[in-house]
Amino acid sequence: MPRYLSLIRIDENDSPEGGPSPELMRRMGELIEEMTKNGVLLDTAGLAPTAQGSRVHYEGGRLSVTDGPFTETKEVVGGYALLQAKDKAEAIEWTKRFLKVHEPHWTVTCEVREIEEG
Repeated sequence: MPRYLSLIRIDENDSPEGGPSPELMRRMGELIEEMTKNGVLLDTAGLAPTAQGSRVHYEGGRLSVTDGPFTETKEVVGGYALLQAKDKAEAIEWTKRFLKVHEPHWTVTCEVREIEEG
């Protein structure tokens, strides 16, 4: 069964103050439990803010390291979900359900990509 990586993109400068509400966390926990019981969710996590990250760049045979925050970037990867689904359509349906547990004031984009095996 194919695996998919759902990259969760957020705008760090436009995230709700105080982070996720307790209600959002409850709904998210219920969805994660359902996805795990159905064998769809293999792993998921949020990522620390870019202020705590670094970018390692390779160009022209030279390496450079830049520490965050990355203020020039509008959207950053704020988390991920590793899914196992029968096809891309199913992976997208689960991703839609993930997005719908958020309140309307959230702006979140998920990029769903199949993992090439082998």
